[in-house]
Amino acid sequence: MLSRQALLRSARVAAPSRLIASQARFYAAPAANDTVKPPVALFGLDGTYATALYTAAVKSSSLDPTASALTKLGDLVAKDPKLATILSAPTLSTADKSAIVTELQKSAGGNSETVKNLLQALAENNRLSLLGGVCTKFSELMSAARGEVEMTVTSATPLDNKTLNRLESAVSKSSYVGQGKKLKVKNEVNSDILGGLVVEIGDRTIDLSVSSKIAKMNKLLTDTL
Repeated sequence: MLSRQALLRSARVAAPSRLIASQARFYAAPAANDTVKPPVALFGLDGTYATALYTAAVKSSSLDPTASALTKLGDLVAKDPKLATILSAPTLSTADKSAIVTELQKSAGGNSETVKNLLQALAENNRLSLLGGVCTKFSELMSAARGEVEMTVTSATPLDNKTLNRLESAVSKSSYVGQGKKLKVKNEVNSDILGGLVVEIGDRTIDLSVSSKIAKMNKLLTDTL
């Protein structure tokens, strides 16, 4: 966990320095004979940063290490509310941003130049609050590049691995997953569905939840009366 006190302490002892290389270096257009086409189009500012990072990682042959680092950063932001608050602070000084970038680089592991440039570009443009979204969007790009189809299974309580494996096996053989595609299963918990499952595959949703059945029953009774 990163605390504001630790980050600011690091900033005070660090020698003043110009914050990162220019954004132009991060977004430098590839040469005409070296054009990189992302596997899917992303929208929003976080999608723009994620796409630029993907392009830079492909060009520098560092896609897998970059993906690993982004996964660590995404998990860190998701699990540390204090960090999310720090990244969103509007009054961060240049020294604060520099210290934050340094700490985030350490948390990401390794010395990826592409990740360093991303963090510096976000800091320079007061967009550190977008980091969580950039990590999520980059994961979408990686899934598409690997031919993965994401399936989110929402249940009232956590599902065990045996149940998830059975669901994965069944859905993998269905028309919901294209030929040559790999299914990536994720379990989310939402007690509001009461029971049953809500399965989301790409842009398709299969609602088998108890709450959905109750809602349909209530509507039927209301329409009848």
